[in-house]
Amino acid sequence: MKKLINCLVIIGAFCILFLSCRKDDTVLPSTGVVVNPSDPTGNSSTSGQGNKICGMFLLNEGNMGSNKASLDYYDYTTGIYHRNIYGERNPYEIKDLGDVGNDIAIYGSKLWAVINCSNYVEVMDLSTVKHLAKIAIPNCRYLAFKDRYAYVSAYAGPVKIDQNARIGYVAKIDTATYEMVDSVIVGYQPEEMAIVGNKLYVANSGGYRVPNYDRTVSVIDLTTFKEMYKIDVAINLHRLEADHYGNLYVSSRGDYYNVPSKTFIIDTSTDEVIDTLDDLPNTNMTLCGDSLYVYSTEFSYITNDRTVSYAIVDTKTKQIVTRNFITDGTEAKIQVPYGIAVNPYTKEFFVTDAKDYVSPGTLHCFTPDGKRKWSVSTGDIPAHMVFTETPVKF
Repeated sequence: MKKLINCLVIIGAFCILFLSCRKDDTVLPSTGVVVNPSDPTGNSSTSGQGNKICGMFLLNEGNMGSNKASLDYYDYTTGIYHRNIYGERNPYEIKDLGDVGNDIAIYGSKLWAVINCSNYVEVMDLSTVKHLAKIAIPNCRYLAFKDRYAYVSAYAGPVKIDQNARIGYVAKIDTATYEMVDSVIVGYQPEEMAIVGNKLYVANSGGYRVPNYDRTVSVIDLTTFKEMYKIDVAINLHRLEADHYGNLYVSSRGDYYNVPSKTFIIDTSTDEVIDTLDDLPNTNMTLCGDSLYVYSTEFSYITNDRTVSYAIVDTKTKQIVTRNFITDGTEAKIQVPYGIAVNPYTKEFFVTDAKDYVSPGTLHCFTPDGKRKWSVSTGDIPAHMVFTETPVKF
């Protein structure tokens, strides 16, 4: 199995080399627009700690096959939103970021982005957004970090619905050398990960093997980097979010027919499912303090319709405290919510709108009490956000 993984990594590296030889693409210039002139620093804070955030990166996925993944940046110090900063700062990276941006994270002085269908992880300098490395990982999905290592979940096989789709794995990357130093087999089509103590949890979806979805969360011992066991949860798992009380929230997308999306809670001290939130469909979630922000865009092949919902869960009580965290009615203007982030200091939150998936999306900023503050046009399919306390140089 290890030999097969190494083979796939070599193939991924060849793909990167091939893409780097392309000369027929034009680098789009970065553009900036003032979106928040009245309060550029965003210093209002419900915690009384002030705002240490200098900016926020937004990774636009770009429609699959279009090679339009792009990176935007909102500068809290100026109130300016900058579009497509990667291409401008990396003119020799001919294909820009690549095909489908799937995750973004900051670790130390570096910015990491998973470029799913281009089969690599892009590593950039945090303050300049300049390219440092590309790490070849076939059909890579999500990131997690601990100590000196990055962990990357990978479907491993081609983008294809297939009952015989291969099992996935998690790659262990040395963040100093960018080399894959180990890997561990998990379940089918692994998605998000979460680290609690010395354990790495991985949500296995089995999405390529529909209708025979996987239904497990793999638990990996980070000392040995071996899978200890799997936790049976529900079909088609996707998101993981660890709270401050030793619990892990897990989303199930259901089967889009008769099995609805739900949210499950795992007690990480026993690694058992202790609760099921049947009435909380879950497409994406993010934690701020004890508040778990959850939105759902649940689609049904029976009705060919999408049901959108927004909610906040109090993770201390495990109770839903609101059924709509947007309070001024402007959620009606969001066609397809596709990303969520909450400033940990000011508590203002951001929701992205993917619209029709092929044209520029929209980023909406809301006050802590759920009123729209400002909106701005983004790249195609705005999805993944991360805040930075390190200013980006302009």
